[in-house]
Parts: sequence; structure tokens; C-alpha cells
Amino acid sequence: MTSFALLFTLAAIGLSEAAYLIRKRIASERPVCPIGENCVTVLNSSWSKVFIIPNDVLGFLFYVAVLLLSAFLVIGVEPISFWYLTLKISVAFGSVFSVFLFYLQWRVIKAWCFWCVMSAITIWLMGLIILLSK
Repeated sequence: MTSFALLFTLAAIGLSEAAYLIRKRIASERPVCPIGENCVTVLNSSWSKVFIIPNDVLGFLFYVAVLLLSAFLVIGVEPISFWYLTLKISVAFGSVFSVFLFYLQWRVIKAWCFWCVMSAITIWLMGLIILLSK
């Protein structure tokens, strides 16, 4: 139960990060970049869209899914095993995609976005929680 509550909390944090980036992109404003100044470089790169959908929207949808799935598990909506399996698969795909985006920043774009790195850490923490939970 505690691990699902932690996942819910992390999903809420990730959702707020993605919503912030979407809002800034739509308003054509520069996001605040607390560390470094390369956020705009990454967010405006040719890799800012994968599958024709902006990465911030993909992240938002991912976090909504994890939020809902973890909420179902916290409150005990049946079938628990189905929701848990779906959550594990979702976080696994999210983690792999996050590693791909991290690699792009490091080796292809050669710039770091604070918000993108924070999102990656959030997703990796979700994966760690799932791996360590019973």
C-alpha cells in the first residue's frame, strides 16, 4: 500500500512538471531553468517530438496513467492484479523511454534540460519503488 501511495505522489509531481512545460510551450515562454541555461535548447530541438507528439504531452499522459493506476491500487479497485501488471508495464516503458531521452540530451543534443532530467529521475524512482516493493 505504501509503495502505491509513493507512486501516486511521484506521478503527481511528474504531472505538475509536464503541465508546467506544456503551459510554457503553448505560451511561447522560456521555462525557468534553475540549473544551466540549456532547457530551451533541448525543448526546441528536433527531438522534442517523438511519434509526432510533443514529449511534454507524452509525459503528461504517462503521469496521468500512473496516477490513476496507483490510485486504483491504493483504494483497492478490483482487479488488483490487472492494475498492478498494467502499472509495472507502464513504468517499465516509461523508464526505457526516459533512458532514450536522457541519452539524446547527453550524446545527440549535447545540452541538459533541468525539467527533463527531473522527469527522468522521477520515472526512475517509480521503477525503483516497483522493483523494491513486494
